[in-house]
Amino acid sequence: MFYYLARFICRVILVLKRWEVRGEANLPMSGGLVLVANHTSYWDPVVVGCAINRRVNFMAKAELFDNQLLNPVIRALGTFPVRRGGTDRAAIRKALALLEEGQIVGVFPEGTRSQNGELQKPHLGAAMLALKTGVPILPVAIRVAKGHFIKINIGKPIIYPATVRASRAELEKASNMIMSQIAALLKENKRNYF
Repeated sequence: MFYYLARFICRVILVLKRWEVRGEANLPMSGGLVLVANHTSYWDPVVVGCAINRRVNFMAKAELFDNQLLNPVIRALGTFPVRRGGTDRAAIRKALALLEEGQIVGVFPEGTRSQNGELQKPHLGAAMLALKTGVPILPVAIRVAKGHFIKINIGKPIIYPATVRASRAELEKASNMIMSQIAALLKENKRNYF
């Protein structure tokens, strides 16, 4: 209930900021899904959560949960912590369980916000989750123009055949494909809107 109330309030604010969402028809309405997006702002999870008509459970850096005021709010929104700089087995188990339940796990493959707006080299976690569970990956591009004009472009799901194994080479290949899809969506946003 809290998630949907918060999303409604945030959507009202985004309407005032003149946001626009494209590609809503690309969102599968059921089943597990790894949602991946570029990351340039603290507001990105809010924007993506509002654009997607299903609940998104975001992985977020563990440091955010140290804030006593923020911790209960983001947990109530379905966000769960991941420790950066190594393999966080608890976060991986949580993400895999959510995907197996048919839910959406939101991941920013770059691992941190881009300071210059350019896409950064991806981490392998999003690809690993998708390859281990067989769920599709949904690429999403967020672009903010001057005057806070926000455009969200939802791409077509990327589905990997069950024969693909989660070797490091395959994870790197899948991760690079994810980022190339996000880059293409960003270019489409720029061409159509800015």
